[in-house]
Amino acid sequence: MTRRVAAAEPFERLAAWLAEAEQSEPNDPNAMALATADANGAPSVRMVLLKGLDDASHGAGRGVVFYTNLQSRKADELRVNPRAALLLHWKSLRRQVRLEGRVSPASEAEADAYFASRPRISRLGAWASDQSRPLEGRATLEARLSEAAARFPGEMVPRPPHWGGFRLVPERIEFWRDMPFRLHERSVLTRTGTGWEEGALYP
Repeated sequence: MTRRVAAAEPFERLAAWLAEAEQSEPNDPNAMALATADANGAPSVRMVLLKGLDDASHGAGRGVVFYTNLQSRKADELRVNPRAALLLHWKSLRRQVRLEGRVSPASEAEADAYFASRPRISRLGAWASDQSRPLEGRATLEARLSEAAARFPGEMVPRPPHWGGFRLVPERIEFWRDMPFRLHERSVLTRTGTGWEEGALYP
């Protein structure tokens, strides 16, 4: 049996679970596994950090935001195949959330604002790293970091043109809770127009 769900409810539930995880997970409660595929359908997966969860003012376009080097493998794959899946897993809570949907670039203003909030060394690292490309050795990376520090000696480090964000707008969200004897609780929500339909899945 399914039920209609208001547009904001899945995101409010995700925000509540994330807030609980921030109290119990020892490291990176906002860590997500991001799965992408290239033009031939070959998959790859890696960890990223959830850095934005849109509020109700974004309407049907709300979603989750992460940032990366726009010349990285993940960014290349998202340009040719703009569909992805995300998984947040909180071992301490015995919960996970799966999201699937289309991905589009975050705005320049969003990317600028988040980049400015990062520690200076992380901002310099974005200039120094050719993410996903071959590296001759650690010394090369450290030398490039030193070059970036010399180029931007003050606190102001601008966002590189090759660094930005992506927003996944989910079409399907599954909330999973561990239950005794592997009789887990699985609730799946599917987007339908401006709202959602929610149903249960066998564990």
